Amino acid sequence: MAEQTFVIIGGGLAGATAATTLREQGFTGRVVLFAGEDEVPYIRPPLSKEFLAGSADRAEPQVHPEPWYAENSVELRRGTPVRELRPAAHEVLLDDGETLGYDKVLLATGASSRRLRGEAYPDLRGVYYLRTFAESEALRAALADGGRRVVIVGAGWIGLEVAAAARGYGNEVTVLGREDVPLEPALGAELGAYFGALHARNGVDVRMQVEVAGFEGESDVTGVRLADGEVVGADVVVVGVGAVPNTELAQAAGLRVEGGVVVDAALRAEGDADGLADVFAAGDVASAFHPVLGKHLHVDHWANAERQGAAAARSMLGQDLSFDRVPYFYTDQFDLGMEFSGYGDLMSGSRVVYRGDVGGGEFIAFWVTGPDNDARVVAGMNVNVWDVNEQIDALIASGRGVDVARLADPDVAIADL
Repeated sequence: MAEQTFVIIGGGLAGATAATTLREQGFTGRVVLFAGEDEVPYIRPPLSKEFLAGSADRAEPQVHPEPWYAENSVELRRGTPVRELRPAAHEVLLDDGETLGYDKVLLATGASSRRLRGEAYPDLRGVYYLRTFAESEALRAALADGGRRVVIVGAGWIGLEVAAAARGYGNEVTVLGREDVPLEPALGAELGAYFGALHARNGVDVRMQVEVAGFEGESDVTGVRLADGEVVGADVVVVGVGAVPNTELAQAAGLRVEGGVVVDAALRAEGDADGLADVFAAGDVASAFHPVLGKHLHVDHWANAERQGAAAARSMLGQDLSFDRVPYFYTDQFDLGMEFSGYGDLMSGSRVVYRGDVGGGEFIAFWVTGPDNDARVVAGMNVNVWDVNEQIDALIASGRGVDVARLADPDVAIADL
């Protein structure tokens, strides 16, 4: 392998972690990492958390300091988008016309913010999306002086984290959501309502079951128009309505794309086209077969990008693996810190079992299915309770039946379950 060239397309966490793992696993061939943004590879959670809130500097989200790449013989090509992937020829074409051959290639192109489009949503100053470093910097500058009317379209994770940061700067904040409660698709009605109450206690005007119909303003945004005709006044509008995998490169190359680049449990592209055995995908762009669920799963969270980036690198090296990790994410909002592990696809029809002090804001919530004496835990969320997530993850991954009474009892160690 010392004579081989591995190409990584994408300068986010998945791509940088793959490069790191290749070197840690002893790969001595050429590694070329193409980053579409003119940035050192970075992780995205701080863009809506610490960096946006002003408690982290610009270097903190970087996966590695820039010198690391040269020190580890990783050719970091910043601001260099790949125009075309040619699996049969085993080469990539860059925007400037340069071609580079490869032995293995990893697609780690990430995702982009879902945009509100059409005549009702003109391109006005004061409207922000949040996915990149540049977007987070611009939004932070808009929020930092406080005293502004901030309207957030979308009551998901990004929307609520931005709301918390905006309130921290002293802004007037309104969250607009379509569902009955915030975070309902992710957590269900009970826990979604818990987060809604958290924001209401901290001065956020949470308005659910509303439909956004457009933006108001000439050159600067002045408000958000609702379907019933009401206009919610705004100086700053933040749109957080999900993300779309960046699959254009893969589609043009003939790869199978269904909610992401379709890959097997080893993160290798599925299909019969020439050259696909040497094409891999990881992170926000991938839809990977999950052996526990028995179907393909697309996860748009940083932990998945980190874990899949490392797994894809080992797969590229010929190691036998099956990616079966339990999805994980975390959030920090006001005085609440939370970690979640679980299978969202298995939460439908489940019930919630609590352990700890829900009213006091220190508890664990378990989503369970099956009878009380032999229930399966499919997801768990620890709120302001620390050093338990690995145990929750292990319990979910084990698939073992548990007694619900013991699950709710804080005197029973989770490890004993």
